[in-house]
Amino acid sequence: MCPAMNWEKSDLDTPKKREKYTISVVGCGRIGLPTALVFADAGFRVIGADTNPQVVNLLTRGKAPFDEPGMGELLKKQIKNGRFTATTDIRKASSESDVVILVVPTPIDEKKKPDYSTLEKPCKDVGMGLRRGSMVMIASTTGPGIAETLIKETLENSSGLKAGVEFGLAHSPTRAAPGRVLKDIVSYARVVGAVNKESLKAASVLLGTLVRGGIVEVRDMKTAEAVKLFENVYRDVNIALANELGLFCEKVEIDFLEAQRAANTQPYSHLLVPGIVSGHIPKDPYLLAEEAESVNLRLSMLLLARKINDEMVAHTVRLTKDALKHCGKTLRRARITVLGVSYRANTKEPRGSSTPQLLDSLRAKGATIHVYDPFYSFKELRDMGYPAERTLTKAVEGADCLIFVVGHDRFKRLNLRRIKFLMRKSAALVDLGHVIEAPLKAEKEGFVYRGVGRGAWSS
Repeated sequence: MCPAMNWEKSDLDTPKKREKYTISVVGCGRIGLPTALVFADAGFRVIGADTNPQVVNLLTRGKAPFDEPGMGELLKKQIKNGRFTATTDIRKASSESDVVILVVPTPIDEKKKPDYSTLEKPCKDVGMGLRRGSMVMIASTTGPGIAETLIKETLENSSGLKAGVEFGLAHSPTRAAPGRVLKDIVSYARVVGAVNKESLKAASVLLGTLVRGGIVEVRDMKTAEAVKLFENVYRDVNIALANELGLFCEKVEIDFLEAQRAANTQPYSHLLVPGIVSGHIPKDPYLLAEEAESVNLRLSMLLLARKINDEMVAHTVRLTKDALKHCGKTLRRARITVLGVSYRANTKEPRGSSTPQLLDSLRAKGATIHVYDPFYSFKELRDMGYPAERTLTKAVEGADCLIFVVGHDRFKRLNLRRIKFLMRKSAALVDLGHVIEAPLKAEKEGFVYRGVGRGAWSS
């Protein structure tokens, strides 16, 4: 067999040829497990390696450790045909593999500094089992330069092999969002950078076996790292702009969403919607800021955008207080129902959600909180520490205020008249998820309505 670092397109152009090779995916999380299963579906033998024995136990039994559309069926299929196995032994998996793909989280600490320890340990384990001629691909999100320094040096020191000479090394960040990961992995264009031309070619050949959106080759790993961060910083900065304009609209009685739709008919205007920024986006700008600081550069716009967006939880509390005031009530002792704990609409993914922070802020003001999300069972919400109710009816019954944190489609189909009937007299509705298309409708049903950027409405 051809060593992975020397692959040509003809080496992998059929599933029959791919089944000769083994890929280990280190990290069986929200992105890692779908990545492993997509490669298995393309014909490779795949080992899912994760340090969590509970995750590995579930996978071995054909059970997905989290919800993702289509993933449960694909997992069972690949286990049945023998293309996917799972283990906690990263070193052993690496020693049996032609390719190792690292898909582990890169969090930030309380001081907003990157914590790469979660990446360093798996790199050591991979290095100790690394075979000569194999390929290592980093799919984790990292600051520009981390792949060329920390990761490369850790792999070389633990393996005794030279990157680009005795093993291939590339970086290709994953573009995918929970709720559509399997589709995104194969449909989006994939950016890839590598330690040398040979590694770049091999990585592109490998990714080309499953990516239909095309391969975008860049000059080095540092550039590939920057691309992923630039994409997320772009969104963060543009949401910050929308939030500032939204605050203005609230003051001067303009409906931001109406103005946004009109402005975006101009081809060069791409205004996003205002609201709380959740998920991984709040983290990624700090990975970039850290590398900028290492070269004595302060990315002022990036940090200002973070500050603006971080303040939206406090603004939500202000909107809630104002809505209750117009109901003749105070935030203190108010019964508030919070709808939605996922970080984004129509997905079952609580990580990165701003709901816990919002709840803490409301409780600090003396409010009583009840929570409901149709994507989670009562037990799941309780296990996460939420003051959950078993049904939507129980959650809204007797409430003074509803806060839509997430714009699930199921929330958009709610009967406002029935909801209002269940609540206390003079009820408030605060809309962060842009659930209510026509705020005037909510007002006609008897709600005092408040929404981010929703300053005035027409019939």
